[in-house]
Amino acid sequence: MKRWSSGFIASLALAALASTTAAQDAAAPSDAQLVQSALAAAPAHVADHATVMSWDQRTLRPGTNGWTCLPDVPETPGNDPMCLDEAWMQWAAAWQTHGPVSIDRVGLAYMLQGGTDASNTDPWATEPAAGEAWVHSGPHVMVIVPNAADLDGLSTDPDNGGPWVMWKGTPYAHIMMPIAP
Repeated sequence: MKRWSSGFIASLALAALASTTAAQDAAAPSDAQLVQSALAAAPAHVADHATVMSWDQRTLRPGTNGWTCLPDVPETPGNDPMCLDEAWMQWAAAWQTHGPVSIDRVGLAYMLQGGTDASNTDPWATEPAAGEAWVHSGPHVMVIVPNAADLDGLSTDPDNGGPWVMWKGTPYAHIMMPIAP
């Protein structure tokens, strides 16, 4: 049996790590690709002047109109960039940190490429529950409201053919308004 020196083994481990890191970096989209992805979320009159941020909170392009666009979420199977107004940005900050939500006005967000979520009931699900499928929503506008009770009369069924409430009963509940079949 051949014995390997600890130096040789360490060199192999470092080479494997460097190779893995290089492959991950090569697979990661460029900032230009992230910007292009993010801008596809909203109509041009919104996207053209919006700030573009990455999901790790880097500003990829400053904007001037109060909207912020984010690229596709790579962990989901669908293409789901979004453009958020200021109220939605506050909502998103709370959602990302599992923090309290304080909505003081109606907020709007565009997802013109559609979206794919792991759950319609769990805001932090990363995969569908056993036996469940991903929730696919076509192009839509999202609406948040200050009073969650205003959502009570709306369906929670994403396949009902009209607006529906996502994550009802949580502080992150919002209206999904389909704009295309």
